[in-house]
Amino acid sequence: MKTIQQHFTVAYSFPVIFTSDAFGAGSAALLRVLAGEGERPRVLTVIDSEVLRINPFLLEKLNRFAADHAAEVEILVPPLVMRGGEACKNEPGEVEKIHALVERHGLCRHSFILAIGGGAVLDAAGFAAATAHRGVRLVRMPTTTLSMNDAGVGVKNGVNAFGRKNFTGCFAPPFAVVNDFDFLRLLPARELRAGIAEAVKVALIRDRAFFDFLYASRALLAAFEPEVMQRMIVRCAELHLEHIATSGDPFEFGSSRPLDFGHWSAHKLEELTQGEIRHGEAVAIGIALDSLYSFELGMIGELDLRRIFATLEEIGFQLYHLALEWVDVEKSLRQFQEHLGGELSIPLLDGIGAKSDRHDIDAALYRKCIKTLASRRNQTEKSDDRKKLQLDLPGDPGHLLS
Repeated sequence: MKTIQQHFTVAYSFPVIFTSDAFGAGSAALLRVLAGEGERPRVLTVIDSEVLRINPFLLEKLNRFAADHAAEVEILVPPLVMRGGEACKNEPGEVEKIHALVERHGLCRHSFILAIGGGAVLDAAGFAAATAHRGVRLVRMPTTTLSMNDAGVGVKNGVNAFGRKNFTGCFAPPFAVVNDFDFLRLLPARELRAGIAEAVKVALIRDRAFFDFLYASRALLAAFEPEVMQRMIVRCAELHLEHIATSGDPFEFGSSRPLDFGHWSAHKLEELTQGEIRHGEAVAIGIALDSLYSFELGMIGELDLRRIFATLEEIGFQLYHLALEWVDVEKSLRQFQEHLGGELSIPLLDGIGAKSDRHDIDAALYRKCIKTLASRRNQTEKSDDRKKLQLDLPGDPGHLLS
């Protein structure tokens, strides 16, 4: 018997750009990305339907950009409008539409797919780009807080299948990421808030100073103060990119996935509620649950736990949802392990700013933690009812409620 052992490495490099008015006459960032190699590439644009709904002039800006730079880049019109949110990841036909347009317009591996939208659209369009011709160049243009600081800067692409989140997918780095802060100006509060959960997550497992900043800035983040939001987004993206570059396992061949702190239950909540809970909202609940579990194991102290809860709640997150009661902990952990491969590995907090991978998980203790979150929620509702009653009663009714 003879064995030839093959070994090679591939270096990946791509820019993550932060700018404003990317389609404007005075902005060259996107043009440099698309036409930087001296070619006149063809570009298929995929746009999130929700982005178009709240940005009615986006198509006009795109058409003007295409006309102004027709000599350097050929932008195909009209763009493909893809349903926003998890809907585009649940329907295989959305990816097939992109494949069909790649074939119809004769795009090649030196062509581009420009994906403009939230994390779900970037995931689906990225999967289509990675599988057409085994890889058409993908430029991501994230439009939400969540996609700018997390989904848009990573190397993962995928769609849902068999009722499971991201069951079908691949690892394929983008050609470039262009973050245009102008998209945030028109986002509804719920979408602006959702992405902050990922910043809290990465701060808790990698950077105590960043968590301290988030804690100190929680009131400004709750008000979506632009300068603080932008600082949060850039640092969160830096930490995600730093992990991908330095962890030694960017394509997750092993079992450890520290960036999935708070995610095993978050993914299950999204599945159980069929997307009623946004990803960031589910992650906030997952962070609370895993932080509480870490506290029960003595890995963090009560003060740190209180600061974590205060940060999330004062930014505006709810830390409990009825669907938590429906989670089959053992089955969910088993499915999480199956998705990873290898032994079960759950990242937990080892103090603020550090994590420790745990493999022996106490399902009964997790159920206790779920009940604790439910109890906290009930106490909060009772307190809110008491305050409302005080406001409704004439005079000073405090003595009636003491």
